[in-house]
Amino acid sequence: MNNKKISILSFIILIAIVACKKEANKSTEIKNQKEFNSPDGMVWVNGKTFLQGAKQSDNFAMPREKPAHEVRVDGFFIDATEVTNKQFKQFIDATKYITIAERPIDWEEMKKQLPKNTLKPHDSILQPGSLIFNKNINAVVNMNNYFQWWVWKIGANWKHPEGPDSTIKDKDRFPVVHIALEDALAYCKWANRRLPTEAEWEAAAQGTNNRAIFTWGDNPTILNSNANTWQGVFPTKNESIDGFKLIAPVKSYPANSIGIYDMAGNVWELTADLFNVNHYKELDISKAIMNPKGANKSYSPANPNQIEYVMKGGSFLCHESYCASFRISAKMGVSIDSGSDHMGFRTVATKKMITNRQTTD
Repeated sequence: MNNKKISILSFIILIAIVACKKEANKSTEIKNQKEFNSPDGMVWVNGKTFLQGAKQSDNFAMPREKPAHEVRVDGFFIDATEVTNKQFKQFIDATKYITIAERPIDWEEMKKQLPKNTLKPHDSILQPGSLIFNKNINAVVNMNNYFQWWVWKIGANWKHPEGPDSTIKDKDRFPVVHIALEDALAYCKWANRRLPTEAEWEAAAQGTNNRAIFTWGDNPTILNSNANTWQGVFPTKNESIDGFKLIAPVKSYPANSIGIYDMAGNVWELTADLFNVNHYKELDISKAIMNPKGANKSYSPANPNQIEYVMKGGSFLCHESYCASFRISAKMGVSIDSGSDHMGFRTVATKKMITNRQTTD
């Protein structure tokens, strides 16, 4: 046998070995799902050690994402998709729960989170509603003033995402939006779930990776085929290269390496951790941190009077010229009573939670 034939044979053998390894990994994932009795619509995330926070090669990393540090999380289940309108409606039908966006506004409670001496708005404005993106904005004076592209819409809520005249009819597969922290926690209690910690969220987003920038890897050029984000000039021109101008149904883009969808773009996702811009700087990163739970207190110089929680993953509004929050390490803070048309959530569960539920059922 000549050298050329040997080389070809070696190449074929190598390809076969790689294919076998891929099948073995796939079989292992399937086996894990069966062994752990994975709940419908959830994916098992193996316990792992990985690099949380900004990666060295990430040019968009913000100070609040630094320094990167090793963490270790135990295995858990996570929703394969963001919680959908259909799933949330099942919760509402079962509990008759009323979301924050649907409730009358309590000015005395609201002003506790506002700067001292803030004047009370007219009663015509203090009506139940939520924030929606201003699709008709033509020009922006200052990119730091995000109020220019947000509108308080009376009557906007999870059932009416763009205002009282809108509906979620035929939108069962869309992520539920206009959800505040209290709403998400109420759903979790009903479903025997909880919100993920920021570390768990990043572990799930990494998939089989340990230090990737994006949920699909490190290649920024394939963003449009992997996530629902903004293309064009933010916030005045959206070219919709990825196929969706605003929110998209879940599973419209490929899953990551362990079968989780939309961990980048589409809607921001709430977590269980308080948002503190200094938190990473205050950590002891000399060794891997076990199952971190986030900051002990909330702190953001932009909103010093508010308690904020970490939200992850970015949304259909994210663009590299503004927030570039389609990266795994990216995060922003959201106040406990805020909802909008680009924020939702997904839930997690442990084997113990599932076992206890099955026992009581």
